[in-house]
Amino acid sequence: MQTHNHPLRAPGKFPRQSVKSAARLESRERLRRHYRPQRVRILFVGEAPPASGQFFYHADSGLYRAIRDTFVAAIPSLQSSKDEFLESFRAMGCYLVDLCEKPVDRTDSRSRRCICKAGEARLACRLRQLRPKIVITVVLSIGSNVRRAAACAMWSGEHMELPYPGRWYRFRIAFRRKLTPLLRTALTGNHQHSDR
Repeated sequence: MQTHNHPLRAPGKFPRQSVKSAARLESRERLRRHYRPQRVRILFVGEAPPASGQFFYHADSGLYRAIRDTFVAAIPSLQSSKDEFLESFRAMGCYLVDLCEKPVDRTDSRSRRCICKAGEARLACRLRQLRPKIVITVVLSIGSNVRRAAACAMWSGEHMELPYPGRWYRFRIAFRRKLTPLLRTALTGNHQHSDR
Protein backbone atom coordinates (compact mmCIF):
# COMPACT_ATOMS: atom_id res chain seq x y z
CA MET A 1 0.00 0.00 0.00
CA GLN A 2 1.42 3.35 -1.01
CA THR A 3 1.48 6.30 1.34
CA HIS A 4 1.87 10.01 0.68
CA ASN A 5 5.50 9.72 1.84
CA HIS A 6 6.50 7.14 -0.74
CA PRO A 7 10.28 7.49 -1.18
CA LEU A 8 10.19 7.26 -4.97
CA ARG A 9 7.45 9.83 -5.46
CA ALA A 10 8.37 13.48 -5.51
CA PRO A 11 6.07 15.59 -3.33
CA GLY A 12 3.28 17.10 -5.40
CA LYS A 13 4.14 14.95 -8.43
CA PHE A 14 0.68 13.34 -8.49
CA PRO A 15 -1.74 15.79 -6.90
CA ARG A 16 -4.54 14.08 -5.02
CA GLN A 17 -7.12 15.96 -7.15
CA SER A 18 -5.80 14.61 -10.46
CA VAL A 19 -5.63 11.07 -9.06
CA LYS A 20 -9.26 11.41 -7.95
CA SER A 21 -10.25 12.86 -11.33
CA ALA A 22 -8.57 9.99 -13.19
CA ALA A 23 -10.27 7.43 -10.94
CA ARG A 24 -13.66 9.12 -11.43
CA LEU A 25 -13.14 9.21 -15.20
CA GLU A 26 -12.23 5.50 -15.32
CA SER A 27 -15.20 4.60 -13.13
CA ARG A 28 -17.56 6.56 -15.43
CA GLU A 29 -16.17 4.96 -18.56
CA ARG A 30 -16.38 1.47 -17.06
CA LEU A 31 -20.06 2.09 -16.26
CA ARG A 32 -20.66 3.48 -19.76
CA ARG A 33 -19.09 0.36 -21.32
CA HIS A 34 -21.32 -1.83 -19.14
CA TYR A 35 -24.37 -0.31 -20.84
CA ARG A 36 -23.02 -0.50 -24.39
CA PRO A 37 -25.38 -2.52 -26.63
CA GLN A 38 -24.03 -5.25 -28.88
CA ARG A 39 -25.51 -3.35 -31.84
CA VAL A 40 -25.94 0.41 -31.55
CA ARG A 41 -29.01 1.65 -33.38
CA ILE A 42 -29.23 5.16 -31.92
CA LEU A 43 -26.13 6.94 -30.68
CA PHE A 44 -26.73 9.99 -28.49
CA VAL A 45 -23.80 12.42 -28.37
CA GLY A 46 -23.43 14.81 -25.46
CA GLU A 47 -20.80 17.49 -25.02
CA ALA A 48 -19.07 16.17 -21.88
CA PRO A 49 -19.86 14.75 -18.46
CA PRO A 50 -20.72 17.64 -16.12
CA ALA A 51 -18.15 18.92 -13.62
CA SER A 52 -20.73 18.37 -10.85
CA GLY A 53 -20.01 14.63 -11.00
CA GLN A 54 -23.50 13.82 -12.26
CA PHE A 55 -23.56 11.38 -15.14
CA PHE A 56 -26.16 9.94 -17.50
CA TYR A 57 -25.29 6.35 -16.55
CA HIS A 58 -25.51 7.19 -12.84
CA ALA A 59 -29.12 8.14 -13.64
CA ASP A 60 -28.73 11.43 -11.77
CA SER A 61 -28.25 14.07 -14.48
CA GLY A 62 -30.71 16.42 -16.10
CA LEU A 63 -29.97 14.81 -19.47
CA TYR A 64 -30.78 11.37 -18.05
CA ARG A 65 -34.16 12.60 -16.78
CA ALA A 66 -34.99 14.35 -20.09
CA ILE A 67 -34.10 11.28 -22.17
CA ARG A 68 -35.91 8.86 -19.84
CA ASP A 69 -39.06 11.01 -19.75
CA THR A 70 -39.06 11.35 -23.55
CA PHE A 71 -38.60 7.60 -24.03
CA VAL A 72 -41.47 6.88 -21.63
CA ALA A 73 -43.68 9.41 -23.47
CA ALA A 74 -42.82 7.78 -26.81
CA ILE A 75 -43.04 4.19 -25.55
CA PRO A 76 -45.39 4.15 -22.53
CA SER A 77 -44.78 0.44 -21.82
CA LEU A 78 -41.20 1.25 -20.77
CA GLN A 79 -40.30 0.97 -17.10
CA SER A 80 -38.89 4.24 -15.83
CA SER A 81 -37.10 3.17 -12.65
CA LYS A 82 -33.38 3.86 -12.73
CA ASP A 83 -31.94 0.41 -13.41
CA GLU A 84 -34.82 -0.78 -15.56
CA PHE A 85 -34.66 2.26 -17.84
CA LEU A 86 -30.91 1.99 -18.40
CA GLU A 87 -31.30 -1.72 -19.18
CA SER A 88 -34.16 -0.94 -21.60
CA PHE A 89 -32.10 1.85 -23.20
CA ARG A 90 -29.32 -0.66 -23.87
CA ALA A 91 -31.71 -3.42 -24.99
CA MET A 92 -33.20 -1.08 -27.62
CA GLY A 93 -29.73 -0.46 -29.04
CA CYS A 94 -29.34 3.04 -27.61
CA TYR A 95 -26.07 4.37 -26.29
CA LEU A 96 -24.79 7.73 -25.09
CA VAL A 97 -21.22 8.97 -25.55
CA ASP A 98 -19.62 12.36 -25.02
CA LEU A 99 -17.62 14.41 -27.49
CA CYS A 100 -15.20 15.40 -24.71
CA GLU A 101 -13.79 12.95 -22.23
CA LYS A 102 -13.55 15.42 -19.34
CA PRO A 103 -15.97 18.13 -18.11
CA VAL A 104 -15.86 21.45 -19.99
CA ASP A 105 -18.70 23.33 -18.33
CA ARG A 106 -16.36 25.26 -16.02
CA THR A 107 -13.93 26.35 -18.73
CA ASP A 108 -13.92 29.61 -20.70
CA SER A 109 -15.60 29.59 -24.12
CA ARG A 110 -12.37 29.59 -26.12
CA SER A 111 -10.90 26.64 -24.21
CA ARG A 112 -14.23 24.84 -24.47
CA ARG A 113 -14.27 25.20 -28.26
CA CYS A 114 -10.68 23.90 -28.47
CA ILE A 115 -11.45 20.89 -26.27
CA CYS A 116 -14.56 20.11 -28.34
CA LYS A 117 -12.54 20.37 -31.56
CA ALA A 118 -9.94 17.99 -30.11
CA GLY A 119 -12.72 15.52 -29.25
CA GLU A 120 -13.74 15.11 -32.90
CA ALA A 121 -11.07 12.48 -33.66
CA ARG A 122 -12.15 10.30 -30.73
CA LEU A 123 -15.82 10.62 -31.76
CA ALA A 124 -14.94 9.74 -35.38
CA CYS A 125 -13.20 6.61 -34.10
CA ARG A 126 -16.31 5.69 -32.09
CA LEU A 127 -18.57 6.25 -35.10
CA ARG A 128 -16.38 3.96 -37.22
CA GLN A 129 -16.49 1.34 -34.49
CA LEU A 130 -20.18 1.55 -33.55
CA ARG A 131 -21.76 2.33 -36.95
CA PRO A 132 -25.11 3.53 -35.54
CA LYS A 133 -28.12 3.98 -37.81
CA ILE A 134 -29.02 7.29 -36.17
CA VAL A 135 -26.94 9.91 -34.38
CA ILE A 136 -28.63 12.39 -32.08
CA THR A 137 -26.62 15.39 -30.92
CA VAL A 138 -28.08 16.59 -27.62
CA VAL A 139 -26.32 19.98 -27.45
CA LEU A 140 -26.75 22.36 -30.41
CA SER A 141 -23.37 24.03 -29.83
CA ILE A 142 -21.49 20.82 -30.74
CA GLY A 143 -23.46 20.15 -33.94
CA SER A 144 -20.58 21.17 -36.22
CA ASN A 145 -18.12 19.04 -34.21
CA VAL A 146 -20.34 15.99 -34.60
CA ARG A 147 -20.86 16.65 -38.32
CA ARG A 148 -17.09 16.90 -38.88
CA ALA A 149 -16.50 13.69 -36.90
CA ALA A 150 -19.18 11.92 -38.96
CA ALA A 151 -17.55 13.10 -42.21
CA CYS A 152 -14.13 11.97 -40.99
CA ALA A 153 -15.59 8.55 -40.07
CA MET A 154 -17.37 8.40 -43.46
CA TRP A 155 -20.54 7.71 -41.49
CA SER A 156 -23.88 8.32 -43.14
CA GLY A 157 -27.27 7.92 -41.60
CA GLU A 158 -29.99 9.98 -39.99
CA HIS A 159 -28.63 12.81 -37.85
CA MET A 160 -30.75 14.94 -35.55
CA GLU A 161 -29.55 17.93 -33.53
CA LEU A 162 -31.46 18.86 -30.39
CA PRO A 163 -31.22 21.72 -27.89
CA TYR A 164 -29.83 20.69 -24.52
CA PRO A 165 -32.88 20.04 -22.29
CA GLY A 166 -31.42 21.83 -19.29
CA ARG A 167 -32.78 24.68 -17.24
CA TRP A 168 -34.86 26.35 -19.98
CA TYR A 169 -38.40 24.96 -20.22
CA ARG A 170 -38.72 25.81 -23.94
CA PHE A 171 -35.60 23.75 -24.70
CA ARG A 172 -37.01 20.78 -22.77
CA ILE A 173 -40.24 21.03 -24.74
CA ALA A 174 -38.39 21.33 -28.08
CA PHE A 175 -36.18 18.37 -27.15
CA ARG A 176 -39.20 16.21 -26.38
CA ARG A 177 -41.25 17.33 -29.41
CA LYS A 178 -38.46 16.52 -31.87
CA LEU A 179 -37.24 13.31 -30.25
CA THR A 180 -40.57 11.59 -29.48
CA PRO A 181 -41.65 10.95 -33.11
CA LEU A 182 -38.18 9.71 -34.04
CA LEU A 183 -38.19 7.22 -31.15
CA ARG A 184 -41.66 5.96 -32.07
CA THR A 185 -40.59 5.44 -35.68
CA ALA A 186 -37.13 4.01 -35.04
CA LEU A 187 -37.89 1.81 -32.05
CA THR A 188 -41.52 0.75 -32.47
CA GLY A 189 -42.31 1.39 -36.14
CA ASN A 190 -45.18 3.61 -35.01
CA HIS A 191 -45.39 6.78 -37.14
CA GLN A 192 -47.83 8.54 -34.82
CA HIS A 193 -46.66 12.02 -33.85
CA SER A 194 -46.45 13.41 -30.34
CA ASP A 195 -49.36 15.54 -29.28
CA ARG A 196 -47.33 17.39 -26.68
